[in-house]
Amino acid sequence: MMTGVTGTPGTGKSAAADVLASRGHRVVHLGATVEPYVIGKDPDRGTDIVDQEAWAAAFPPVDGIVEGHLAHFLPCNQVVVLRCRPDVLIARLRSRGYPEAKCRENAEAEALDVILVETLERHPEDSVRELDTTASTPEETAARIEGFLRGEVAPGHGAVDWSSYFLEGG
Repeated sequence: MMTGVTGTPGTGKSAAADVLASRGHRVVHLGATVEPYVIGKDPDRGTDIVDQEAWAAAFPPVDGIVEGHLAHFLPCNQVVVLRCRPDVLIARLRSRGYPEAKCRENAEAEALDVILVETLERHPEDSVRELDTTASTPEETAARIEGFLRGEVAPGHGAVDWSSYFLEGG
């Protein structure tokens, strides 16, 4: 069974995945797998442009967890979408040295549910779980993901709403 862990940059995917790997789960960090599918650079964002469809079509199935902000493009059996309140997300991205425009862009994408919407366009609703990581440690997030993997936490989404971010002038 392939489980995707996805979300906007800064939501805690890699940190939680590292904890899951330390607990014996097979984890594939997807960042390194896209290299052959980079078709250009976005000079305004300083990011690679990836042929997501070609990458997803060529990706070999994994019995385990695939982690990355493109994981929801893969044919996963279930997907966990990590979420983080936009103001906290901005602080996390600033601490990583992201440019201010990139911090704002990611916070807006998070507030607009971009990754969740993309996930629901590709996966059945009953295979998607949304987790708010705003106040969670990587260990707590990993434990919640494990509960979902064991079937102890039912799929669900829609409980996270960051629309007030825009209403409050975010």
